[in-house]
Amino acid sequence: MSSNATETTERLRFLQRVVGKEIQHLRYSAGNVFGQPLTEERVATLGEDEALAEKVEAYTSRFCRLQDTVGDKLLPLWLRALGEKTAAAVDNLDKAEKLGVLASADKWLEIRQIRNQMIHEYIESTKVLTDALNTAFDYQESLIEFATAMLRDAERRGLL
Repeated sequence: MSSNATETTERLRFLQRVVGKEIQHLRYSAGNVFGQPLTEERVATLGEDEALAEKVEAYTSRFCRLQDTVGDKLLPLWLRALGEKTAAAVDNLDKAEKLGVLASADKWLEIRQIRNQMIHEYIESTKVLTDALNTAFDYQESLIEFATAMLRDAERRGLL
């Protein structure tokens, strides 16, 4: 195995461990936030309910972190390990869809917009935050499946 291949394998193994931990923490936070329906009324209490605010913040942070790790780190590394050229994120997502590990590149990009709403717009609109959080939660398993599919594929090909 060449030095470059060894480095790629080690990096994939590292990301496999990181992604596993991020998934575990995201699911934990999801249980804390979505254990009961997340309504606009509940979200409206974030200013007074510090415990709920912390849980929502943890969920948002963990969702965003996993999405960043998967899209910005794991996806390009996996593509390079396959001998594919990496490009802009949208092109990498299209390749992942064509290679069968991502259900929809367009859906990923929509969720990226939702991510930005969770981070930036919640102060202005309770409805936007509620919708963004619930949409993120609805998409959570697809995000996890995407990460898992790349890692399974790397393992199947002997890259891990």
